[in-house]
This record gives sequence, structure tokens and C-alpha cells, in this order.
Amino acid sequence: MNTASPEAEAATGRVVLLTTSHRVAPGLLSWPAWQALRAADRVLCADAAHPQLPYLREAGIAVDEASPAAEDLVDLCAGGHTVVVVATAEGEPALTDGLARLAGSGRVAMPELELLPASYDLPGARLLDLVQVMDRIRVACPWSSRQTHQGLAKYGIEEAYELVEAIEDGDRDELREELGDVLLQVVFHARIAEEDPQAPFSVDDVAAGIVTKLIHRHPHVFGDETASTPEEVKEHWLRTKAEEKRRTSVTEGIPVHQPGLALAAKLASRARTAGLDVPLPQGDGIGYELLALAVRAESQGVDPEAALRAAARAYRDAIRAVED
Repeated sequence: MNTASPEAEAATGRVVLLTTSHRVAPGLLSWPAWQALRAADRVLCADAAHPQLPYLREAGIAVDEASPAAEDLVDLCAGGHTVVVVATAEGEPALTDGLARLAGSGRVAMPELELLPASYDLPGARLLDLVQVMDRIRVACPWSSRQTHQGLAKYGIEEAYELVEAIEDGDRDELREELGDVLLQVVFHARIAEEDPQAPFSVDDVAAGIVTKLIHRHPHVFGDETASTPEEVKEHWLRTKAEEKRRTSVTEGIPVHQPGLALAAKLASRARTAGLDVPLPQGDGIGYELLALAVRAESQGVDPEAALRAAARAYRDAIRAVED
């Protein structure tokens, strides 16, 4: 139980460890952070090149470049002084460990200790780290620096299938990892695209394009249209997409190099959505039988690729059972 008087507690002072995010522009600090900085008796920072220092000094905050030990910092707070420590990127682990050691000893009258985040990461902020890491790898890695869009194409297909497998297996950890692998392909291709001499673009251009597309294709969210069912949403999507692409056929834009069952189902979906009554072509062979099965599956709301994969996994398990 702490029996110290309020006067004694005030006399020990206060240490504020001010942390900032490198993903937020320097100088954009929270109001509590500015209040703490202006009210402090001393402001210290161990890093002379800290990106926040020019903005603090421009705002009239005197910052001393110093890295005191825990004991020295406690002494600076004696008499009720407040000391703000602008943390470096590492977070001052030596200082915080030292203060914890002193507090645990029970032999030192400790100042009030406060951790004050001065800026916070916004959702998606770690994507900036990915872009920076990819930029460095592209420059410094002998393998990555030689890759092209064409050379990476096979990995995009492979990672997409691994993502589908993680989804169908219901493995959450694997799903998170595979989503990261797919995201890497996007950032990698965008980084390569920056170097194109004729038509360069960056990951920001990629993101801007998809943001514009999503807003335009969701007039029921960002505009005056209304949609209360998934079917109405799909109608908005297809109409705006047709306006964007100015296509003359519902088959345009369907990649013909995708797996056969998926291709057949996609064609059937486009025809059905457009209200086209198209008889299936007649012919001999398994291909036409598979086409009919795929069209039937699509009409029943079944993904023929997923259905076949599920059946194939059951077949795989049966094979293993016989082997055992």
C-alpha cells in the first residue's frame, strides 16, 4: 500500500514517453501530445536525426539531444518536474527496462510514468511497410531485381490456388499467410511496373484505379441508387461495368485460359444474367458432357470447380485408405 502523501508524490515528478508512428507524416501529433510537450520542463530525444525534431522546434519546443540513464531521468524529475522523452524507432527499451528495475527495487521514489502515443497507425498502415520492403528487395536482391511480369505470372496462378485451398480447408492461419502471398504478387508487379520506360505506374496507381472502380460500381453506396438485395447489387455492378467497358458481347472480358469448368460456368452465368437462351452445342466426347454438367451446376448455384475439387479430395482420401 502506498502511504506517500500527495505532496511527496508530486515532488517526484513525471516522465512521459512519447511514441510516434513512422507511417504517419512527422509533425502530425495528437492534441494530448502537443499539450504534454508544451507543459514539459525538459524534452529529450536520443536521436539527433529523429524526423519529429524539426517540426517540434518549428513549433517552439526546445528539444535536448540526450539519452539519460534511468537514474538520471529520475533525478531530472525531482522537485515535481515533467520530462518528456521523444522515443526513437526502437522505443527506448534500455530506458524502460532501467525504470522498471528501479521501480521494482522499492528503494527509489519513482516519478509518475506515462506512455503517450502521439500518433497512431491508420488501418492499412502496414501496407506502407510492405511497399518499402519490396522496394529495397527489388534493388538489393539478386533474384528479385531480375524478375519480370512474365516470369512472375506462374507464381500468381500458384498463389491464387493456394489461397483457394486455404479457404476450402478452413485453416485461418493458412488463409492469412496465403492472402499475404497474393498481396506480395500485387506489390511485386507494381514495383516492376514503376521501371517501365514507356508506361510506368506504381502501387498507388493500382490502388487509385480499384478505388475509382469500386465507387463507380457501387452507386447504391456512394451515389443515389438503391439496392436492398444481392441481385440488385449485381445488376448495378453489371450495368456500370458494361458502361465502362463498352462491350458488344457478354463474353468479352472472360479469360479463356482459366480452368475449363470455371470457363464454362462463367459463360453460362453471363448468358443467364443477360437473359439469353442459348442452346448448348451438341457434339461427341467428354468435353461436351462436362460442358453440360458445368452449365447445370451454374444454374443450380454450384461452383463446378469447387464441387469437383471436393470430390477429388474424397477420392484422394479413398486412395490413401486403400494404401493403408
